[in-house]
Amino acid sequence: MVPSNSIEQVVEYFAALPTIGKKTARRLAFHLLRQPEETVQAFANALVHMRTHVRECNTCHTFTDAEMCGICASQKRDRTVICVVEEPSDVFAVERTNEYRGLYHVLHGALNPLDGVGPTDIRLRELIARLGADVHEVILALNPNVEGEVTTQYIAKMASPLGVRITRIARGVPVGADLEFADDATLARAFEGRTDV
Repeated sequence: MVPSNSIEQVVEYFAALPTIGKKTARRLAFHLLRQPEETVQAFANALVHMRTHVRECNTCHTFTDAEMCGICASQKRDRTVICVVEEPSDVFAVERTNEYRGLYHVLHGALNPLDGVGPTDIRLRELIARLGADVHEVILALNPNVEGEVTTQYIAKMASPLGVRITRIARGVPVGADLEFADDATLARAFEGRTDV
């Protein structure tokens, strides 16, 4: 028995979101109940508007409200460099650093033959089509897991005949971490990617 089926329905929807458990979902539902009705209506309208109007950028395939995202449309970006990421959320992560000034390409996944995800299931064909004479470097910023590594190798193999420089972001021990707590693979990658001081 639950006191309110309406609350439980909202809790179920919140709990279906990534990284949100039942306790957090219930807190969010109760928080909304304490808000003015206009606030909750504005929240609901924003969700519907987002789902209706957000689409993939025609160029890089990140999420945007227009045919071309603001990054691809900007004349201030370096058009000779493309950073390849797995998901649109990765674009936001890289942009938060304020260090990268090139363009992006979002794959919407990574190769995973065991789960049936092949080259035609992600935006690889579109990436290769973008690698014309104007692109000098492709930076691979894929997740450091088996799928990311397989995808990295596949892209490197496909792009190498085009004469484009293929690089990957450095991997290793994060800032603020203690070496004694780093796993063996992370430490090994840190030594492989060491740089001059």
